[in-house]
Amino acid sequence: MFEIFGIPSTALFGQLLIGLINGSFYALLSLGLAVIFGMLNIINFTHGAQYMMGAFAAFILLDLTGLGYWPALIIAPIVVGITGMIIERTMLQWLYKLDHLYGLLLTFGLALIIEGVARNYYGSAGLPYQLPESLTGGQNLGFMFLPNYRAWVIIASLAVCLGTWFVIERTKLGAYLRAATENPTLVRAFGINVPRMITLTYGFGVALAAFAGVMAAPIYNVSPQMGSSLIIVVFAVVVIGGMGSILGSIVTGLGLGLIEGLTKVFYPEASSTVIFVIMAIVLLIRPSGLFGKGA
Repeated sequence: MFEIFGIPSTALFGQLLIGLINGSFYALLSLGLAVIFGMLNIINFTHGAQYMMGAFAAFILLDLTGLGYWPALIIAPIVVGITGMIIERTMLQWLYKLDHLYGLLLTFGLALIIEGVARNYYGSAGLPYQLPESLTGGQNLGFMFLPNYRAWVIIASLAVCLGTWFVIERTKLGAYLRAATENPTLVRAFGINVPRMITLTYGFGVALAAFAGVMAAPIYNVSPQMGSSLIIVVFAVVVIGGMGSILGSIVTGLGLGLIEGLTKVFYPEASSTVIFVIMAIVLLIRPSGLFGKGA
């Protein structure tokens, strides 16, 4: 074992790994927020609750039906995404032309309701979720031990994030989505159903949150407050990256996760606030965010 700046290599790389895992969740969640804000112009405060719903959906599938992690990774995002589309059709669609504050208040209220219902049925204590057998164990890299499941989380998050970025930025579907945001009247003239596209986009953003929740379930205990404790940090990530910026949310989420991990090694007292300090500095220098349209 060797040392880097007086820190044992195992401790340093271990914290970097934790930071990268946290960054993977930040990237996935902030990506969903960026997709929703960029398309719908809604600040979705329900996102943390929908992340929690994904984890609980996986837990319920295992508890009631015996379906394990891999089926839940597909079923839970679809189910939670459908609930998101119902919310968009019944509530959010009436707020698009109003001030952001109305959407924020509605989604914040919905988040409190969802969290309250989960707490009423399952209590506040965390519920364990079993690791999939195929991803137990780990690899000894010499300078650190890498658990297989944590490696899977990082790889899967990167694949989903980059795939989403490619679809939105490099395909015809993504061009339609961006055009519908800029000029919905023109897009309607080409025979495209803009309201349906918006509904599906919101559902996809919600499904991303649920997907992150399923992946988080074996690492963290499944609890009603798991989303509320994370969403504030994720909003800070979105602001730093630039509201509505797909690439910004991915790069910033992973980068801030690593910075948070390094801070835990060199200055642990600041690890819980370093992201917000960076946010304040970025807002002073570049108010639109690092990758925002005004950057």
